Amino acid sequence: MSNPRLTALDATHRSLGATMTDFAGWDMPLRYGSERDEHNAVRTRAGLFDLSHMGEITVTGPEAVKALDYALVGNIATIGVGRARYTMICQEDGGIVDDLIVYRLGESEYMVVANAGNAQVVLDAVTERAAGFDAEVRDDRDAYALLAVQGPESPGIVQSLTDADLDGLKYYAGLPGTVAGVPALIARTGYTGEDGFELFVAPADAEKLWQALTEAGKDAGLVPCGLSCRDTLRLEAGMPLYGHELTTALTPFDAGLGRVVKFEKEGDFVGRAALEAAAERAAAKAPRKLVGLIAEGRRVPRAGFSVVANGEVVGEVTSGAPSPTLGKPIAMAYVDAEHAAPGTSGVGVDIRGTHEPYEVVALPFYKRQK
Repeated sequence: MSNPRLTALDATHRSLGATMTDFAGWDMPLRYGSERDEHNAVRTRAGLFDLSHMGEITVTGPEAVKALDYALVGNIATIGVGRARYTMICQEDGGIVDDLIVYRLGESEYMVVANAGNAQVVLDAVTERAAGFDAEVRDDRDAYALLAVQGPESPGIVQSLTDADLDGLKYYAGLPGTVAGVPALIARTGYTGEDGFELFVAPADAEKLWQALTEAGKDAGLVPCGLSCRDTLRLEAGMPLYGHELTTALTPFDAGLGRVVKFEKEGDFVGRAALEAAAERAAAKAPRKLVGLIAEGRRVPRAGFSVVANGEVVGEVTSGAPSPTLGKPIAMAYVDAEHAAPGTSGVGVDIRGTHEPYEVVALPFYKRQK
């Protein structure tokens, strides 16, 4: 077993007393104190995350956009400079390899950000798929540290450290600037359901930026946050997690995310034929639907537990946790279409042999007030 990789902020996390965990081959902070307090800080004030385990892949060259349009299911050609888009990379059979964010940094420069556990697989796939194009694929995982400031107070905190126009920065947009004197790509993206920013910086600058953000956020109630509350935040916001709601066994249409597949774009792309067939199947017979479940009791459902109705298994939990915001256990689950409508009665989760009652709701569980 090789030693886990350390982020540029490893010493900082340890000095803050973080509980560390191995996550996708990285030693990452799980929590610093109470994960409930960290979660609530992001919902009401602000939280600071180290996300340096994410995988950055840069694609440049005259045919960079053509290479990405072939490699991914989205329409990359329609992303404007300075904008970002959520998309996916699929297998030839339509199965989801990973969900991604693609940032267009320049006329012919794109950055693909993959999940930590899939970064190598995505890098290999994009490299292989770009081989026929006049484009260069570069592994930039070691070139970036990634810090995220999330929560309603985050615009004020980040703005106090930069002269970049954050007011003019839309959701899913990014611009180069300096934050606390550190050169950064400032992106208005995140995975918490709150407003916030992801700051891509050189690893050597990560500690300086972390300290500056901590200082700037002190009066606003900013706290350091670990991966544990990131999971409950994204779950409340109904955001899928690779390995849970998204897998190679599912197509985007099975996951209810068929909208990310752009058949209208020019040329072929990997998985097109299989995905066209999957779209037809989904239109003919609704696949299992991703829904929210809210517990009537206190027992927490976990991934892999069966969803039941009238003694029959009608689905499977993909993610479950206590929700600090709702004060009840919640779950995301794939459920047969006939039991997927919000308010459907008689649905439960099999928790160690007991069928615990659950309310079926539409996702997300939580939506911030604009």
